[in-house]
Amino acid sequence: MKIPKRLSPLIEDGIIDEVVGEVKSGKEAQVYVVRCGDELRCAKVYKDANNRSFKQAVQYQEGRSVKNSRTARAIGKRTRFGQKEAEASWISAEVDALYKLTAAGVRVPKPFGFFDGVLIMELIVDADGNPAPRLNDLSLETGVAREYHQILIRQIVRMLASGIIHGDLSEFNVLVDAGGPVIIDLPQAVNAGGNNSASMMLDRDVRNMAEYFGAFAPELLATEYGKEIWAVYEQGKLTPDTEFTGVFRGNQLEANVGGVLAAIKDARLEHEEKILKKTEWGR
Repeated sequence: MKIPKRLSPLIEDGIIDEVVGEVKSGKEAQVYVVRCGDELRCAKVYKDANNRSFKQAVQYQEGRSVKNSRTARAIGKRTRFGQKEAEASWISAEVDALYKLTAAGVRVPKPFGFFDGVLIMELIVDADGNPAPRLNDLSLETGVAREYHQILIRQIVRMLASGIIHGDLSEFNVLVDAGGPVIIDLPQAVNAGGNNSASMMLDRDVRNMAEYFGAFAPELLATEYGKEIWAVYEQGKLTPDTEFTGVFRGNQLEANVGGVLAAIKDARLEHEEKILKKTEWGR
């Protein structure tokens, strides 16, 4: 195939020997299968900010470290320099997260290096050696859905124990190899300890998984792993191997609050009906 412009320098420098083909690209980058020596690997070429469809970058970048206060001010003011630095921070977040999570034993692609805006990493393959399918491309048996859900919950816990939340986890950024789910696409990775939206993002990631797997195993829709995991994290008791049940002790309180809100809504509707009747009687 024709060599993509962004990969040409890597071939010239001997980092890549051959571009084999393009893998299905996402909203953040174009992904290629490349040969490095005797191994097939993955080359992720990040799109320019103007060509990305992922929004709300500021919310995800909260809590990330920057070089200095000048850089932080420039990013906040969205100057040309600031936008360049924000772009670099956005890309480096995935690179840093992959190295950190690989070391922590999380099932993510192993990174091999970052060169001129291109991330070289492990190619995740299926049992036949072909690029692994995305989770959303599969139809699962109930037992397999339960197994994969538990694997991902354990991976989410292990990520949080390392201080990282995916932030955009769904069936579209999970690959499935012979060993099960592998989490991908981490440029929006959230600093769990420094982002005010961290608990919401964790709960959303977990809820997305419950809703996807719940289509095959409906009982998963009633689980509350997100709230349960975050409660233990806030207490400073989370470890990579902490076990969870999916039952959150605050459920009853939440149910009561929901009941109160429902009662308030019913009372308001009743009041509006009385006013409407009085208006009609007065005609």
